[in-house]
Amino acid sequence: MSDMITTFCFCWRVTKTDGQVLGFTDHDRRLDFQDTPFEPQSGFSQSEAQSSLGLAVDTAEIEGALSSDRLSEQDIDAGLFDGAKVETFKVDWRDPDAAKLIRVSAIGKIIRRDGTLVAELESLTRNLDRPAGRYLRRSCDAELGDVRCGVQMSGASMMAQGTVIARQGDATYEVAGLDGFADGWFTAGHLKAGSMSVRVTNHRRATAGVLVSLAKGRELEAGAVFSIRVGCDKSFATCRDKFSNTANFRGFPHLPGNDAAYGYVNEDGVFDGGAFVP
Repeated sequence: MSDMITTFCFCWRVTKTDGQVLGFTDHDRRLDFQDTPFEPQSGFSQSEAQSSLGLAVDTAEIEGALSSDRLSEQDIDAGLFDGAKVETFKVDWRDPDAAKLIRVSAIGKIIRRDGTLVAELESLTRNLDRPAGRYLRRSCDAELGDVRCGVQMSGASMMAQGTVIARQGDATYEVAGLDGFADGWFTAGHLKAGSMSVRVTNHRRATAGVLVSLAKGRELEAGAVFSIRVGCDKSFATCRDKFSNTANFRGFPHLPGNDAAYGYVNEDGVFDGGAFVP
């Protein structure tokens, strides 16, 4: 009986959001099954898994070393592991083809420390927490340029090319090539450099030149060439003034807010049935 127990190991198959499939095992030799090679000596190990009754989200953690060529900090920073599918197998290494799938999870959060990563795995019941419909809110819930939005992204003002001059702070860069655009034109847009695509949190002019701040992603080097797409903060005013696209606005700008819902009638109020947003 003890001999059978010591021949078992765990394998993890990770499917990244870009479609790439990676395999890892806590065994000391490579294992191959289901058309996937499982890499040994990656430092992978699993914590105690918690199973809950009902529809609660089950959790577990896997820990691995960043020494693997296929586990890069650049891919983690680019978000390619966020929400990645993780299949956990229990395997008798003497007969890998008889591997048993014991859990299918998704990566919820990744923590890096001392050259290792710790990935929190969440059961697929987490999908039940996601909205299955639309929220009634003032802001638009379409993505700029998609079918519901309808804005044509092919114009010269919608995309631009630039070059990184220097880093000016945490995730902020001085860039060239965007001098002809107004402050904030690319705020809430997307920047793409190579395989990295990241949201732009701020675009502005400063004493140092034109600055672009990014939400996350690997560090850009001086001289890096990028493309950048116009941003939209999803407000009715931006849809009207920046894109002239109010007919396709996918929000409810005239929805009363809490200030109106909890307000009370007074003699100074204006009750003419007019729109909240002019």
